[in-house]
Amino acid sequence: MVKLKGGSYTMGHDGAFQTPFGPKEFPEEGPSHKVTVKPFWIDETEVTNAQFAAFVKATNYVTFAQREVKPEDFPEEARANLPPGGFANGSIVFREDAHIEGNPNIPGRSIEWWRWDPKANWQHPTGEGSSIEGKENYPVVCVTYEDASAYAKWADKRLPTEAEWEFAARGGLEGKIYCWGDELKPGDKWMANTWQGEFPNKNTGDDGFTGAAPARSFPPNAYGLYDMAGNVWEICNDLYDPNYFTECDPDNPQGPAQWVNRDTGQKNDGKVHRVTKGGSFLCHVSYCMRYRPAARHSQDSESPTNHTGFRCVRD
Repeated sequence: MVKLKGGSYTMGHDGAFQTPFGPKEFPEEGPSHKVTVKPFWIDETEVTNAQFAAFVKATNYVTFAQREVKPEDFPEEARANLPPGGFANGSIVFREDAHIEGNPNIPGRSIEWWRWDPKANWQHPTGEGSSIEGKENYPVVCVTYEDASAYAKWADKRLPTEAEWEFAARGGLEGKIYCWGDELKPGDKWMANTWQGEFPNKNTGDDGFTGAAPARSFPPNAYGLYDMAGNVWEICNDLYDPNYFTECDPDNPQGPAQWVNRDTGQKNDGKVHRVTKGGSFLCHVSYCMRYRPAARHSQDSESPTNHTGFRCVRD
């Protein structure tokens, strides 16, 4: 872990970004505001498969994706499309064979490049036939907030607040777009594992990877922390509310008291939504562009994916 002294910084971002695909704006990142965080320790990298395997071996923990469910647990209208008999919760997996026409930013289109796989879990991150063998140093994925919290408790740590995570990601750079400055590719060098090419049809892998990358594959930020941009989303402790920054406590904020369902916009609707930070290998400037410290997204409590993991902190 790396010890950070804490301090004050400007959290969030205001306004649009000019991109080759036109201006892009993320209103949930504003208004920018000053916050102060206390000193804390933070993991140098995302929690890896090897680290999570040690936790599972010591505790016999079963992740949400691996737990068995039955067809009768689903609404009647959904049962016709379920596998026969018993099956596991599984995980949501990116479809590498996805091919869509037109604008991927149209609401609802993301279902075209995702699939639910009842055989996908942290040991088989893209479903049957996939494995983490030889990938011990890759970030663990297909986990939920509950899974991440259980690991953190076992490791005598906790999940970071959103404010702590962003403070760490910025590496002391005030107001910069990325963890390393304002230029996406300084010196013509990729600084994070993101998507290059045409999203979601073709990832050229110009940065060296078309999926997740091993920890420490890209340069650390000024605090010595790796993969605070791209690779996999990281689960935070905060509940998610896109309007939280209008009332955020400036002193060591702990997140809102209620969550907002990102799909419906309603408070405390459906499964609990938690903040995720940092973007992933699926983020592309035309669609997501969330490989930035200010970027914020969410994961609901029952939707593990193969591009979401976590790292821990300690007081």
